[in-house]
Amino acid sequence: MKCSVYIATSVDGFIAKLGGNVDWLHTSGDLEADMGTEDMGFQAFMDSVDCMIMGRKCMEMISNMNLTPEQWFYGDLRIVVLSNTIKEAPDNLKGKIEMYSGDINSLVASLEKEGFKHAYIDGGKTIQSFINLQMIDEIIITKVPVLLGEGIPLFGKTLKDIKLEKAKASAFANDFVQVKYSVNYE
Repeated sequence: MKCSVYIATSVDGFIAKLGGNVDWLHTSGDLEADMGTEDMGFQAFMDSVDCMIMGRKCMEMISNMNLTPEQWFYGDLRIVVLSNTIKEAPDNLKGKIEMYSGDINSLVASLEKEGFKHAYIDGGKTIQSFINLQMIDEIIITKVPVLLGEGIPLFGKTLKDIKLEKAKASAFANDFVQVKYSVNYE
């Protein structure tokens, strides 16, 4: 199964402030820019995946948004949340997500056996775990034009150097820059 990351970071590589706040995602860049229907490739990416695996903190952030059914941007995508501490979905996400506690390799093998072909991997620690298991195939990072100085980094300690290749970059009218890489673990 192909595993892909699609995530935004500050230019200095943080996915959130230390307390988990991500308000800067909506207040940075050229807010007056005419983006037309440009969504920076998000819908095309979502159309390419058939399941999602995210971490608990990522799920809690989404839960705290209290999205209405109209605001729910994942459609009917199967979403598995990794957590060793929470066994049940929050009330506002019941029926939309399933909780999983266990081995990541077993989860991916099970999803693959069920016919899933392309997983969206989200959440800092979850992405890190997948990278260290050499399971991420592509990484799409949208750099938001802000320096946070500190926060929760996208990347942490890796077990070895990991080569990113076949770079494709796009700049958008709002001053966001997106880079897509293939991952090579050799």
